[in-house]
Amino acid sequence: MSAEDSVLVRCPSCGESAAPRARFCENCGTSLAAVADDPSLPSEVTLDVAPTVLDLDPATGEAGRRKCAACGGVIADDGYCTDCGTPGQSERDHFEERPAAWVAGVCDRGIRHARNEDAMALAASSAFAALVVCDGVSSAPDSDVASLAASRAARDVLVAYGPEGSSSVAGATSRRIAGWTDAMVAASRAAGQAVRGAAEQLAATKGTDVADDPPSCTFVAAVVDHDLIVAGWLGDSRVYWLPDEGPAEQLSVDDSWAQEMIAAGVPRAQAETSPQAHAITRWLGPDAADTDARCAATVPSGPGWLLVCSDGLWNYCSDAHQMGELVRRFAGCGEPHAAASALVRWANAQGGRDNITAALARIAPTVTEQR
Repeated sequence: MSAEDSVLVRCPSCGESAAPRARFCENCGTSLAAVADDPSLPSEVTLDVAPTVLDLDPATGEAGRRKCAACGGVIADDGYCTDCGTPGQSERDHFEERPAAWVAGVCDRGIRHARNEDAMALAASSAFAALVVCDGVSSAPDSDVASLAASRAARDVLVAYGPEGSSSVAGATSRRIAGWTDAMVAASRAAGQAVRGAAEQLAATKGTDVADDPPSCTFVAAVVDHDLIVAGWLGDSRVYWLPDEGPAEQLSVDDSWAQEMIAAGVPRAQAETSPQAHAITRWLGPDAADTDARCAATVPSGPGWLLVCSDGLWNYCSDAHQMGELVRRFAGCGEPHAAASALVRWANAQGGRDNITAALARIAPTVTEQR
């Protein structure tokens, strides 16, 4: 590694240290091109604008009128609340999905970022759910477009493969795990293709080469099929299984510099707070060499919460046991939408340094499959 490769650049907008050669700040998205030769420009800015809410109708999937988070009023067509006058943000900055009573998610810009590069796409029926979260890489432009395209493409593949799709999986647990693992890999490949398609379209619109700063994102997804959970991932967004009783578990394993350091024996707290902690080693994008998700499965023996989230949440609560306590703290009513909303508010209260996505499914297994 050359000396240039090891120099950290400090963002002039938020003061965050960026990875060597980064062109955009991972924390706030500010271009770092102007400070490449002067990494010591101090400055800090905090955005303090109340998010609006995109409330998706569970029956139709269509968006209703945006709500003002400041007072609960309605955001008018001019972009301001009709009751208190607070300016609203775009629907991309904060949106919510509730495809079923037992599944919900909230995706929020956070406080420090100028835009929301997280995305999620959820689907659910009576005993099936697909939860997909993609986190756009802030060091690459237009990653908000990439993450949204990737999450929707992956969700559609999982829905098509699900119990209501054309390739439903049934039978012994081992066969179901194998089937859903194949579906998850297919979903991650479809997500990768969606990112490449978005990059090509953006390049054509801008008149640039698709290889110049291509958009990219992480990928994480979980499928619930009755009593079975299958997770898949690339990057450092996560899946947690948080049972009501028994040890909590992180099903995914980060593809990141921090995880490599943890595997080498560095304490988790030290690795995850280092300047290079969020340097990912696998991702989706035109420059990604591998878009096959790694997968893991579990068969819950009792009720609990499935959480799929971006690092904007787990940055403040990484340990699975602590995450379980946090979710249970906000999920006393057993309602996933209220719990997901509370998790996002909590992350913003901790500083909201990144975009935040929390998708939850309340699982109470009643079917025991034969292995």
